[in-house]
Amino acid sequence: MNYLIDTHYLLWSMLEPSKISKKALKIFYDADKVKYVSKISYWEIALKYSLGKLELQGVTPEELLEATHNAGFHIYDIKKEDIITSYQLASVSLHKDPFDRLLIWQCIKNNLVFITDDKKIQTYKQYGLKIFL
Repeated sequence: MNYLIDTHYLLWSMLEPSKISKKALKIFYDADKVKYVSKISYWEIALKYSLGKLELQGVTPEELLEATHNAGFHIYDIKKEDIITSYQLASVSLHKDPFDRLLIWQCIKNNLVFITDDKKIQTYKQYGLKIFL
């Protein structure tokens, strides 16, 4: 099984590891499990950082990219097919975040398990999303 890490989990793993559940840590430390970070998450981080909505505790987004690579995460590319077909993801009234919607769609389209702590995302299970909470 391959996993895609939600942006907040990526940030926690680099800056606040105490926030990560023991269950998720087992996946993170299991060398047999492939853990991906989507390029979408890096875009979200860079955008929020540039707007002053995200503090990275003295780390730049570029340094974060290098640190995630060094930590054993793989970068998951966003395919043009994922972007152009993302309109097919059902609209859920409780959840409108465009970054999350792309990550969710990327997981559904590419058979990835989404590691997230966002309870609102559970609604997408009925549309084929596999979640690790």
